[in-house]
Amino acid sequence: MIIDTTYCAPKIIDVHGRAGVQWLERLPSLLAECAARWSLDILPPFPVPSYNYVAPSAGSGGEPLVLKLGVPHDELWSEIDALRVFDGRGIARLIDFDRKRGALLLERVSPGDSLWSVADENERIEALASVLWRLWRPLPTRHPFRTIPDLARGLGRLRAEFGGGYGPFPAARVERAVALFRELTGGSDEPFLIHGDANPGNILRSDRDGWLAIDPKGYAGRPLWDVATFLNDPPAGLLPTELAALQARRVAALASTLDAPREEVLGWAEAHAVLSGWWSYEDHGRGWEAALALAEIYEHLPRTP
Repeated sequence: MIIDTTYCAPKIIDVHGRAGVQWLERLPSLLAECAARWSLDILPPFPVPSYNYVAPSAGSGGEPLVLKLGVPHDELWSEIDALRVFDGRGIARLIDFDRKRGALLLERVSPGDSLWSVADENERIEALASVLWRLWRPLPTRHPFRTIPDLARGLGRLRAEFGGGYGPFPAARVERAVALFRELTGGSDEPFLIHGDANPGNILRSDRDGWLAIDPKGYAGRPLWDVATFLNDPPAGLLPTELAALQARRVAALASTLDAPREEVLGWAEAHAVLSGWWSYEDHGRGWEAALALAEIYEHLPRTP
C-alpha cells in the first residue's frame, strides 16, 4: 500500500491544525484497519487536493470502490447521514462506513471525469440539473442536518470578529446578504435534503446513471442553494467583463432549465457568495475577494428575463 499525503496534508492541517497533524500520523494504521475490515486493496490516492484521504480501492472480488478517510468531525458525519438518505439516487452509493474511524467505503464512479471536462456550458447545466432533480428530496421527519439559517449565522461571526464592524468586507455588501438570507429562508415551505456543495468538481460522469454527485455536505435547505454553489465556482482566468457575461448566461440557463425564478437564483447566488467569502477569511485569513466580486456581479444582473 502506497500512502501519499501530498494532496491532502496541507488542507487537513490548514483546517484542523494540531489535530490534523496527529490524525495524519495515525493514517497508516487507520488505512491498515480499513483494509482488514473490508478486505481492500488500497491504491495510491487520487491526485487532487482534498480535505480527506481519498483512494481508489478494490474489494475482495475486485469490485471498484473508493475509501475516504477524514478527521472525524460533524461535517464528515453529516456526509454519511446524507449518503444514507440519498441511497445512490443521483449520487455515489455509500457501501459501508465507520464513524469512529471517520471512514467511508463508496462506489467508485466510472469513468469519473468531472463537469470541468465538459466544454459546452449548456451541457454542463443539463448534467447538473439531471443530478439535482434526482437528489433533492423531502427531509426525514427527524434529521441531524444543519440548516441554511445555521450556516448564515456565520455573518454574525463576521461582525463579532471585527468588533461590530465589517473589517475588509463592504458593510453594504454584508447587510444585503443578511437581508437576502432572511428573505430566502423565510416562509412556510418545508426545506429539502440538499447536496450543499454542487460545484462542477463534485459532479462526475457515470456509466451507471449518466452523471452522479460525490462529496455531499448534507444540508436542510432550499434547493437553489445547490445552484448557488455551482454558480460560485466559475471557470478560472476570466477577465471581469468575461466573467460577468458568463454568469449572466449561466443564471438565465439555470433558471430556465430548473423552472426557477431568476430573481431567486440571483438572490441565492449573491448571499452564498458573501458567506463563502467570509468562510475563506475565517478559515484561511485570505481569498475572500473573488467571492465578493461575484456578489457584485449578481447584484447588477437583470432580475427578469
